[in-house]
Amino acid sequence: MLISSLALAEHYDYLAEKFKIGYAFLRRPDLADLPVGKIELEQGVTASVQEYTTIPADEGKYETHDRYFDIHYIVAGREGFHLAPRDTLEEKIPYDAERDITIYHSPETASQVILSQGELIVVTPEEAHMPKIVAGESAMVKKIVLKVPVS
Repeated sequence: MLISSLALAEHYDYLAEKFKIGYAFLRRPDLADLPVGKIELEQGVTASVQEYTTIPADEGKYETHDRYFDIHYIVAGREGFHLAPRDTLEEKIPYDAERDITIYHSPETASQVILSQGELIVVTPEEAHMPKIVAGESAMVKKIVLKVPVS
């Protein structure tokens, strides 16, 4: 699954070597057994193994990253994932360069998808996203978030 605007799809090479490093990692047969934490891969790509219970949308936050693409991959469980164009949102917390994150006020409308086991979504710096959202009912999720450098 890749959800994007045509302009962004044509702007980025989602099959560049740095993305392939991440995709190869996601093909590992032992993802369900990996402990929570950060794993350094190659070419600046990292994998963050996460486990959590999904939350209501009013408890979530929209965020963007300037230096990295996010690839969210569901190992187990199911979650709602909300998206909105960054340039349509009002900043809530200014950019934190150390953490590479900007937080936004929630928009009135946004795109929403449900990610289930084995599915992923690629998020560009131009796209604000709010992950970890309840999809039907609260659920435990094991997820890998790959950080792929923009340059």
